[in-house]
Amino acid sequence: MERANLIKKMTSLACIELIKYCNLPPKVMQKTIFITGAAQGIGKATALMFAARGWYVGLFDLNEEGLIQVAEQIGTRHCCYKVTDVTDTESVKEAIELFVFRTQSRFDVLFNNAAVIEVGEWENISLDKHKQIIDVNLFGSVNCITQALPYLKANKQGASIINMSSASAIYGNPEISVYAATKSAIRSLTEGLNISLEKYNIKVSDILPIYVKTNMVNDFYQKYRNVKLEKVKLTAEDVAEVVWQTVHKKKIHWLVGGDTKLFFFLSKILPSNILKALTKKILKYK
Repeated sequence: MERANLIKKMTSLACIELIKYCNLPPKVMQKTIFITGAAQGIGKATALMFAARGWYVGLFDLNEEGLIQVAEQIGTRHCCYKVTDVTDTESVKEAIELFVFRTQSRFDVLFNNAAVIEVGEWENISLDKHKQIIDVNLFGSVNCITQALPYLKANKQGASIINMSSASAIYGNPEISVYAATKSAIRSLTEGLNISLEKYNIKVSDILPIYVKTNMVNDFYQKYRNVKLEKVKLTAEDVAEVVWQTVHKKKIHWLVGGDTKLFFFLSKILPSNILKALTKKILKYK
């Protein structure tokens, strides 16, 4: 009996050392979140916030240098990362395989945050760029949801899918028409999946922020007619806090920022021709 107990203890210690060597979390582990677009902006802020609150974080992005920096801030014991192209099925498959290997198949939250944008008149934006925006913003989310779904369904405690939409989904924006169209599609996708995945105890929500102090605004603000950096109040950390709330509450659409909430309210009560005129005035679009 003593020999059997000794062998059992040695085996247990060996397993612990193997887990440490593989950089795996312990068997009884914290909750987990898989984040795309995690190397900067909202994705980075969300990763840091969730890690600080005890979650294991999967970081996925095309920006390897940014991923490494975020991983170093969190500590490799509490995260994993991989360069990932959300438009490529094999790339996403490999990312998810790494994540579930490190988490021992625990998958609590999928945060579809990766996105690209281009600002300007329709005829000044190439067809290839339009396609890229659709591929990353819409198909990228569909790709990740499809491949993560078996693991989300297996979570008997209930899982969440959070999609990054935008205030531009409320009413189309002529300066970012295709971007706004993808975010409107994300909003519709969220509503449909919120119904169809409910039977698996999977909650699906989206987040609709207006302009946020990230590279997506900083790199393009000069192309907008009426975006002044000093007037952009929302931070990536503000949105990350909403992501946290989204995980812990039951609501489908999360409007972020007072301007977003006001415009959403007006969109419900104003005739379409008035809403169009208001949009043009806000954007200073003639």
